[in-house]
Amino acid sequence: MEATRFLTLDDVAPLARGCAVLGTGGGGDVRSAALAAGRAIREYGEVPLVGLDDLDDGDLILPLGSIGAPTVGHEMIHGDDEPELIRREAERLFGRAPAAVMPSEIGGGNGVHPVAWAARLGLPLLDADGMGRAFPEVQMVSMFVAGLPPTPIVMADVVGNVTTVRPVDGLWAERIARAVCVAAGSSALMADYILPVGEARGAVIEGTVGLALALGRAVERTAAPLAALAAELGAKILVNGKITDLRRETTGGFARGTVTITGVGEDRDRALTLEIQNENLVATEDGRVLATVPDLIGIVDTQTASAVQTEGLRYGQRVSVLAWPCDPLWRTPRGIATAGPRAFGYDLDYIPLEDIT
Repeated sequence: MEATRFLTLDDVAPLARGCAVLGTGGGGDVRSAALAAGRAIREYGEVPLVGLDDLDDGDLILPLGSIGAPTVGHEMIHGDDEPELIRREAERLFGRAPAAVMPSEIGGGNGVHPVAWAARLGLPLLDADGMGRAFPEVQMVSMFVAGLPPTPIVMADVVGNVTTVRPVDGLWAERIARAVCVAAGSSALMADYILPVGEARGAVIEGTVGLALALGRAVERTAAPLAALAAELGAKILVNGKITDLRRETTGGFARGTVTITGVGEDRDRALTLEIQNENLVATEDGRVLATVPDLIGIVDTQTASAVQTEGLRYGQRVSVLAWPCDPLWRTPRGIATAGPRAFGYDLDYIPLEDIT
């Protein structure tokens, strides 16, 4: 195995900025994740970043990510023991040690924390993930869309409980894992779709760690960070405005709500509404759909282009709303059925962002 590069302390800040954008409101807090990643690199050394081609087909990939409500995870920080507890259980189940850690989702803190987990476990980080963004439910991963079974799932919480689940399919994986998560206080660490490299080919979204780094670097040392970010993403700016209404609650292990952004400047007299379930799911204006999942919708600070996550939304914030296309895998029939608007209960057909005028 040969690392293509190493993730250093200098990479943590831009990685966190990029992952926050790809989180589209969810994926967990990047600030605590960046602190953990920096501390782990200083303590254990730089983390090798590898691609699938750097590994053997039989090498075991350990996808890791937090499950639960971001509003809870912001305060209930993972300890040092959960990754090791999961690694030990995975080794017991598969009869061999994992060869690399992979972010379950690249969005939010779930894209940054794996740097710390990989460093502590002495493993490389795979430049790939299972979403290309963040999604709130267990079955909403590329491996499920590719038809792979989710078993086994291994979960650990801050108390030290370890739970192994063998669900019959991805939908049952969500039901059972969510129940375990809620019992743990709506925050836990999870490894699902533990799989060999040979099965991961074509089933994971490659290059997403590098993408997050590129997004973070794009807004550095520029006088127009919002324009730079939109250009790097190939994103539309849906509105520039301020938050004038916000309804948000934590229920069933999710942060759910609605936020209204009223336009300012050239966008005055406009009002855009976003529906949220951990992530920003649907953007509408006067009843007209502007963007929906699985395409990505992000809220960023208008001046700095820093992503504003669900738990960070505040009345009166000056923000811009961006939308950009998802990975092609999510636009397949199974991808749309898994993470399109109807999967979240909205009576809407998915229309690709570029086809909405």
